[in-house]
Amino acid sequence: MALTPRIAAVSYLNTIPFIYGIRHEGNLRADLLLSTTPALCAQHFIDGDADIALVPSSVVPQLKSAEIVTDYCIGAESMVRTEQVVSNTPIEEVRRIWLDPDACTSVQLTGYLASKVWKITPEWLLLPGSSVLDTPRDGDAFLLVGDKALEHEDEFIYTYDLAAAWHEATGMPFAFAVWVARRGTPYEVTDALQQSLTFGVERIYEAIVESDYRDRPYAYDHLTQTVDFLFDNEKHKALQKFWTSGIKVTPRVEPG
Repeated sequence: MALTPRIAAVSYLNTIPFIYGIRHEGNLRADLLLSTTPALCAQHFIDGDADIALVPSSVVPQLKSAEIVTDYCIGAESMVRTEQVVSNTPIEEVRRIWLDPDACTSVQLTGYLASKVWKITPEWLLLPGSSVLDTPRDGDAFLLVGDKALEHEDEFIYTYDLAAAWHEATGMPFAFAVWVARRGTPYEVTDALQQSLTFGVERIYEAIVESDYRDRPYAYDHLTQTVDFLFDNEKHKALQKFWTSGIKVTPRVEPG
């Protein structure tokens, strides 16, 4: 590994404290590679462009040379708000689910909930753009993640929060993204990362003020009352249950 580790993270509201801590804590000397989607973070790690990454939890079993590091994640005890299925049709009557292309873990979690909880077998389609959201058809639902979920959550009759639905079904919290490092990464590096993340999580207000979300009135409450950053044993157990479910969703692209 290079003396200065390369760290990949997504640039979302949920990651503001992490990014702030990495930039300001002082003990971690690293190159920070910010991506626009969680999938890109995972791809940077897979391609060898990053030594450490905040990756969607659904891809962890595929990362053979990686291990989960730090006591932090992007998780929720119950409601998360940034991972939602929205629709004008009750979920039991949904025939098609359009999937946000920025999602990874949430796609597979939606598949789990459809099979185990909602008892539906919808057609899975990749959301081509926001125009489909503007003209929803009967029987359509939409998986939205990140900022898009917050922006559109009041535009539909029904909203199904994925973390809340998972918790209601299993009694467990959930972790949507976790930190991984290549096996053999020096302890000094992962320990410095742990310290940086702690620094950021303890300074959420300062992190928001420095970010592009400084004018969003919901940002502070969301990061302090909704998101749960601690990757504890219960979230690890939840991921084991999720990983071993055997459910796999592969969306198709709608022609035209």
